[in-house]
Amino acid sequence: MKNLVRLVCVVAVALMSWLGLAQVVRATEPVAVPVAVQELVFLTWPDFIDNDVVAEFEKQFNAKVRFIYFESDDARDELLAQNNASAYDVVLSDGISLTTYVSLGWLDSISEQDVPNLRHVDTHWRTAYPQGDTHGVPYVWGTVGIAYRRDLVSVPITSWADLFKPTAQLQGKILMIRNARDVIGAALKALGYSENSADPTQLALARDLIMGQKPHVKVYSYLALTPDSALVTGDVVAAMVFSGDALALQKINPNIAYVLPPEGSNICVDYLAITKASTHKKLAADFINFINEPKNSARVAATTQYATPSLAAQKYLPRDFFLNDVIYPPAAKMARSEYFSVLPPAALKFRNEIFQQALQ
Repeated sequence: MKNLVRLVCVVAVALMSWLGLAQVVRATEPVAVPVAVQELVFLTWPDFIDNDVVAEFEKQFNAKVRFIYFESDDARDELLAQNNASAYDVVLSDGISLTTYVSLGWLDSISEQDVPNLRHVDTHWRTAYPQGDTHGVPYVWGTVGIAYRRDLVSVPITSWADLFKPTAQLQGKILMIRNARDVIGAALKALGYSENSADPTQLALARDLIMGQKPHVKVYSYLALTPDSALVTGDVVAAMVFSGDALALQKINPNIAYVLPPEGSNICVDYLAITKASTHKKLAADFINFINEPKNSARVAATTQYATPSLAAQKYLPRDFFLNDVIYPPAAKMARSEYFSVLPPAALKFRNEIFQQALQ
């Protein structure tokens, strides 16, 4: 009996020793340390990307994209100016603003070494604006035209003149984009001039046209792309609008039509850019490169309803997308349309004075 007790004690001590040793061994095994999630701050328009593409990027690169939205080009300028663009990693910019941001030293250069998928982007769009091929990556392109409620007017709207000299059905129910370049450019087009005119006489005539329209403008703003949008509810009957936004609103109300006036208009190109102050430049470049994977570029185009500058993305889009003349306008109207160009200071000053007069 004593021998049995003694044996049990020996076994117990041995077991306890083994367990202790096992604990020591486990304690010395390397512990996996989770990799910190990097945050990428993206300054952009609201609802202007495919959310699934973003989610896939976040998963693949162990990152979190934090969106900060602007409601107008001027608002974006103000946000960037507050801290010399140091609060953001990636910025979505229109072409003419990109040129300004580069001159202010806010943007870093981008090459195919940084973003290999740049090789898929049509050089036409890369070079549409100064510095576009050195400091930006084309994202989407479109036009500026007129959206209107065809069920609320007896005569179709076909030209800029129809908007600047409105019939009674439009008076007091017009929305114009809150941007001097766009409004004055459209007025110049209505008069048969270049939207980039710096001629004081032509600008004075554009001012008179804008001021004559002013009593009939309900608001200088941007259309919301929601069911309570003023164009959907009928509070606004006609609006100056970007092409992709018009298509987004058509999905809500099929009575909304879009017209690219025969006088021509502005061809807008948006670029993705990396700020010089970004502390996540590699991640920012990876983000832009991921978006420019051909399949992803196609998804972005389909979601935003804007044309893609990526040649390789086109095979992933349905034929109907290319047959839509809102997305891809006829060659004749494109030939009469223009890109914004850099203007002399005197012309910019005069234009700003004209627009401020309209806003008062």
